[in-house]
Amino acid sequence: MNNNIKQFFKKLFEYKDSTPYNFTLPETQEEKSELNTFSNFPPEEANTPNNSEAKEVFPTLSVNMEIIKSRYNTLINSDIIIRSFSLTARDKEYSAFLLYIDGMIDATSVNHFVLDPLMLRNTANTYKDSNIVETRTAISNNIVLKKVKKFNLADYIYKHLVPQNSVKKLTEFDEIASSVNSGNCVLFVDTLNIVFDIDAKGFKQRSVDKPDNEIVIRGPHEAFVEAIRTNTSLLRRIVNNEKLIIENLEIGELSQTKCAVCYMENIANSDLVAEVKYRLNNINIDYLTSAGQLEQLIEDNGKVSLPQLIATERPDKASNYLLEGRVIILLNGSPYALIAPGTFLDFLSSPEDYNLKYKFSNFLKMLRILAVLITLLLPGLYVAITNFHQEFIPTELLFSIVASREAVPFPIFFELLIMEISFELIREAGLRVPSPIGPTIGIVGALVLGQAAVDASIVSPILIIIVAITAIASFAIPDFSLGFHCRIARFSYVILGYLFGFLGIAITFSIHAIILCSLKSFGVPYLQPFVPVTKNFKGILLSPPWKRENRADFLNVKRQKRQDNISMKWKT
Repeated sequence: MNNNIKQFFKKLFEYKDSTPYNFTLPETQEEKSELNTFSNFPPEEANTPNNSEAKEVFPTLSVNMEIIKSRYNTLINSDIIIRSFSLTARDKEYSAFLLYIDGMIDATSVNHFVLDPLMLRNTANTYKDSNIVETRTAISNNIVLKKVKKFNLADYIYKHLVPQNSVKKLTEFDEIASSVNSGNCVLFVDTLNIVFDIDAKGFKQRSVDKPDNEIVIRGPHEAFVEAIRTNTSLLRRIVNNEKLIIENLEIGELSQTKCAVCYMENIANSDLVAEVKYRLNNINIDYLTSAGQLEQLIEDNGKVSLPQLIATERPDKASNYLLEGRVIILLNGSPYALIAPGTFLDFLSSPEDYNLKYKFSNFLKMLRILAVLITLLLPGLYVAITNFHQEFIPTELLFSIVASREAVPFPIFFELLIMEISFELIREAGLRVPSPIGPTIGIVGALVLGQAAVDASIVSPILIIIVAITAIASFAIPDFSLGFHCRIARFSYVILGYLFGFLGIAITFSIHAIILCSLKSFGVPYLQPFVPVTKNFKGILLSPPWKRENRADFLNVKRQKRQDNISMKWKT
């Protein structure tokens, strides 16, 4: 009976196309030839040579143009510009064309420094000279014949006719495509099997501005931008040393995203540099668009949520780590630099620590450590104490908690879960809405909803205080990724604290510590310099600037000494 009803409704509402068709691509050569017979388009063999397989530039300009048109689909793409013209060299004209992407080049530079010298008649391109000059000199009744080299068109254009600061010679179409896609223009000349890659970038980009996420009171107010060359120049300007090495790599089969590996040649460990380049060179993906994706692709253990590379938008912070012997990774299109390796203490540090007096910096660091402990443990301890260990609470406070929870119908675990999830929703909503509305949502969510929940006897007032303190502590963690990890991990402490009390919290803390001890970042233990303890162990706190003689020994840098034992020689 049920099947009959199903069949009835299926026939009643099933969609049927009145003109069914089958779309299939030809597979065999016979089908292809048959398709070409009935189509208006010429067969595949009538086209230019196999454009997709052409690798090197041809000396014939028309063949090169057909290959470029095929690779860039110029019949469809509206921003691919091919400018054909005739250039003059040694008072002789040659056919040529420029290839560039509209919107990515500086039109003024192309006009004044490329097209004008090549097209307009001037002293450089109208200079006449024969191909071979013969000079007869009589020496002791002997005639010496001196010959001048044959005229080389490629060298003449390169040295005399293109007055641009950066010009390269290319011979392969893959190199040409990479150059054009990055914002350069390429010059093709008839009779030459090489092309000229001319740097004429002019696309719009964001100027250097203040950092948004790593704000400091005392310190530089510059942040990385999306242009990789601007970012490398910021590092160069701060480091101000010729030993700074910046190597370029490309990641992604399709996107070919430019990546820069930066390190100090006389400081950084060669094995660390080799490991970073090895991981970057062995990423086999189609595209890469952000430093966050790259971080997940090269970190040692992607199963844990702990950050293993330092991400920063501040050039001064990146330069400090660079001079300490670490490796900086910059990605084109991302305003963040990745620093390898990263240890746990690095994520509790702020770029302002070195700008303040060491006493102030140590006080702030202790506050951050306290913030991590509160974020992880406070909700779980509250659940464990109220459920299993009421003897730890003073009697008056216990009576107050019991009285506030008298009208609440839910268990304390469910009550805490409601408030934690609600606060995470408020936090996420405040980030996603437009900036003027964000603070309003935070105030409405924290005050109005919290007070309404207490008045409706859904949660107790003491729980509102616990959740609020935990949220404030999570904001005090300087690294965003570490703060996110603590926000997620605290739910484990809450669940096991609700099930087993202090025993559950101890089990969770032990598992957490085991994970921290076993984790490595580019071969460096995550809890260095504590596990294992190193020779130059300085502890958690910063030492005075005049006592920071050595760099961190767990990096095995080439130059261990950072300053003399007596750095303030003016006192002696």
